[in-house]
Amino acid sequence: MKNRIDLKNFNIRTDLVIDNEIQENNVKKKKINDNIQITTINVSDELSQELKRKPGNYITIEFTDVTNHEDKIEIENCLEQELRNLLKMKKISDDDSCLILGLGNRLSTADSLGPITLDKILVTRHLFVLKTQVKEGIRNVAALSPGVMANTGIETYDIITSLVKKITPNFLIVIDSLASSTIDRINRTIQITDTGIHPGSGIGNNRQEISMDTIGIPVIAIGVPTVVESSIIVSDTIDYIFKHLSYIKQHYDAHKLIVGPRNSKKYLDNIQSLNLSENEKKEISGILGTLDEEKKKELIYEVLNSIDYNLIVTPKEIDFLIDKLSEVISNAINKSLHNAVK
Repeated sequence: MKNRIDLKNFNIRTDLVIDNEIQENNVKKKKINDNIQITTINVSDELSQELKRKPGNYITIEFTDVTNHEDKIEIENCLEQELRNLLKMKKISDDDSCLILGLGNRLSTADSLGPITLDKILVTRHLFVLKTQVKEGIRNVAALSPGVMANTGIETYDIITSLVKKITPNFLIVIDSLASSTIDRINRTIQITDTGIHPGSGIGNNRQEISMDTIGIPVIAIGVPTVVESSIIVSDTIDYIFKHLSYIKQHYDAHKLIVGPRNSKKYLDNIQSLNLSENEKKEISGILGTLDEEKKKELIYEVLNSIDYNLIVTPKEIDFLIDKLSEVISNAINKSLHNAVK
């Protein structure tokens, strides 16, 4: 399901601009292969008011499986190219220094993408400070994981502004875990934007914005949705049930009911365009079946939230996925920042 809904009327948590309902003339899509697609959304001042997002460029790389070696390399190449494009767009030269920030909590796996990615970043600032001879094509890069306020007692914004004032980088790259409003994009999406970031916004824990407006230098944010609310899982599951039943209905008369293996991409592709009629939905699930996408999500959110069961959920294999995603992001950053790195 790639359903987009109008999220403005209720508090479904998402950090992804692509999750919102956006007119097609503001969206550019590029299909890399059957498993990878890049969507670019330019949020104008007018659209910014509607979406409650900062104006700027939002690039989303969607993929099927980051653990597939061939796709992993292609995702990395796509991310590298999109980062190079943003650097060029922001008029950042090869000599400009960079500070890379890995936001999040290393002790919480779903929130550890930023700190773990930093472990694989090529850090070079100390070589420039010590006036060591540095190979041509290597940029001045520093990296820091500021931790979370619950552990440090210090607002992340305050740490960053103090550090920026001290070491004066020319631009920032910020890496963080995000939240999504659909299960389809969990660990299958990378969002890149030149608008900065609100740490913790996806899980309702807003911290001070980190952006050009607040820091004073360009900020490129890279994020991957690693969590989703249980209300979203319930809503999406109901939709998949309808699609599944429609699939069974189509194949029953032909005596070729082949549901396919679990997580089968072919099966998922087959059911994307399927659905039951409104009467069939009503017959199966009563009034719930008559609700449109937005009303259904709103109702489920209201019910679970009122009893404190709207949990924040992450896949069971999240540690393995974080490792693969951190490799993709760190390799792409290293190659885009250092021309000497191949």
